[in-house]
Amino acid sequence: MGTGTGIGRVRGLGSAKHGAHHWLTQRYTAIGNLLLVLWLLFSLIALPGLDYESVVGWISHPLVAVPMMLMVVSIFMHLRLGMQVMLEDYVHDKGLSFFSMLLLNFYAYAGAAAGVFAIAKIAFIGVVK
Repeated sequence: MGTGTGIGRVRGLGSAKHGAHHWLTQRYTAIGNLLLVLWLLFSLIALPGLDYESVVGWISHPLVAVPMMLMVVSIFMHLRLGMQVMLEDYVHDKGLSFFSMLLLNFYAYAGAAAGVFAIAKIAFIGVVK
């Protein structure tokens, strides 16, 4: 039972066996984003001041810089997954679909890299006066 119809087996129709991974990854990144953004908000509230020196000094600690980097990567990964679903659903032209996915991937990876670089620069250099 459960092998589908005869014509479906001939055409190779059926589950591609990859949709659940995409769906689960999007849910995992959403949970990670929620936890990391809550951590960021509570950490910023706990700071004595929100002036430049205080925030840069706070980010320069490894226990702050690493979760900040994880948050940036997780947010851009979640963005990429969500936009991929939207593009797959609404862009039907093959060439435009390919080009849109290419731009999306470049944007997501470049954004995550720029965010990680900015946090690393602050973490390694510290307060610039």
